[in-house]
Amino acid sequence: MPPQKEPAVGPSPTHLVSPTPQQPLFGVSSEAGTLEEDGSGLKGPPPVQPPVDAERAPKRQSQPSMSVEQAAKPTFDIEVGDPHKVGDLTSSHIVYQVRTKTTSKAYRVPEFTVSRRYRDFLWLYSSLHNNNPGVVVPPPPEKQAVGRFDTNFVESRRAALERMLNKIAGHSVLQHDADLKIFLESESFNLDVKNKENKEPDLGQNKGMLSSFGISVGGSSGKFVEHDDWFHDRKIYMDALENQLKALMKSIDTVVAQRKGLSEAAGDFSASLHALAAVELSPALSGPLDGLSDIQLRIRELYERQAQQDVLTLGITIDEYIRLIGSVKTAFTQRQKAFHSWHAAETDLLKRKSTQDKLLRQGKSQQDRLNQANADVADAERRVHQARLLFDDMGRLMRSELQRFEREKVEDFKSGVETFLESAVEAQKELIELWETFLMHLDADQGSPFYANQENSLPEPVENAGEGVEAAQD
Repeated sequence: MPPQKEPAVGPSPTHLVSPTPQQPLFGVSSEAGTLEEDGSGLKGPPPVQPPVDAERAPKRQSQPSMSVEQAAKPTFDIEVGDPHKVGDLTSSHIVYQVRTKTTSKAYRVPEFTVSRRYRDFLWLYSSLHNNNPGVVVPPPPEKQAVGRFDTNFVESRRAALERMLNKIAGHSVLQHDADLKIFLESESFNLDVKNKENKEPDLGQNKGMLSSFGISVGGSSGKFVEHDDWFHDRKIYMDALENQLKALMKSIDTVVAQRKGLSEAAGDFSASLHALAAVELSPALSGPLDGLSDIQLRIRELYERQAQQDVLTLGITIDEYIRLIGSVKTAFTQRQKAFHSWHAAETDLLKRKSTQDKLLRQGKSQQDRLNQANADVADAERRVHQARLLFDDMGRLMRSELQRFEREKVEDFKSGVETFLESAVEAQKELIELWETFLMHLDADQGSPFYANQENSLPEPVENAGEGVEAAQD
């Protein structure tokens, strides 16, 4: 008879005793079972013993499960920093230091640093797309020909590249890609990339598989009609979301431009106040003017900092998801190519079967050609089967990728909006504190003896002038 589970707790120890002989629970020794069989139910083992053993057993089992989980999901902490300009006038570019900390056993050491330039990030993005069809690869920031050495632009690009690498390393599929390992770890990056490109077998299994099915990286294979309603709705949604995000990005750019305009206006206002204070002879007026000029300088710095914060908080999130929608559309295109490859394989199979039927009607006179036709049909059937499996697998993968896209979108925009609002509140608090401090100092200066002496000394020249006129008349 199998053991029956008894309640873990009860009002008295008698609830832990079974009226019939049973197997010991929770790994209790056979002596406890003997006490129960003797009929002395109230003299059984204390009820606290089984829970102690039950707590020990899971602890012994939990240790290997934790280590397996950690090995299956390595952690990455990647920082992109120290951007500096290198090269001469014709070949100048920005180089970044990519610092990686990881628990993955695929890397030689847990911490390492390499130097990378912007085009290296582009290579990584393109390679990951080709190696992992159907996966939404986090994209790098777009190119910019004018102002690419501007301090604010370099900082925003650095932050975007850092977000890109951390998202790639946090992806359950992309974090195991061999090209990511080369990018993060290789100290002779350019040489390793050339060697990889010169050896076609090293281009990756997925890339070779796509080539065998006639799926090229660029171009299209005819018109595609989506028959899956789920993917059709997602395409419409992505188009609408992209238009909304572009409109929002345009509004953010307008806000940033207005803050920069306010910053310039505050700087001009400060310069005018300082010039006026310099020519003002009365210290009672020149002092507050100079103080107000300093306040305007602080306000100019505040507006500049807030404009940059707007870009680095909400602006960078909006820009990232506009580019990420481009990666989603690339995945859709890869799925379309897989569909065309499948139907091209089916067309080829029909042609080969037609040839096989003709040879069968001709009889044994064409036996050699018939054997070759049979082999061609078998090979074509294998290609059709593989192409169909690839198309179905890409569909399932893209469903999970788009669900992940939605989850991360909510989290990233929530974090970006919160940081944007916190930055705006802190800027307003700082502005209010500046004005309150200035008014306190102004009130204190107006009540000082210096201001009192200035006020008492003003009427005296008028009285002396009147006495002088009377004396002249006498």
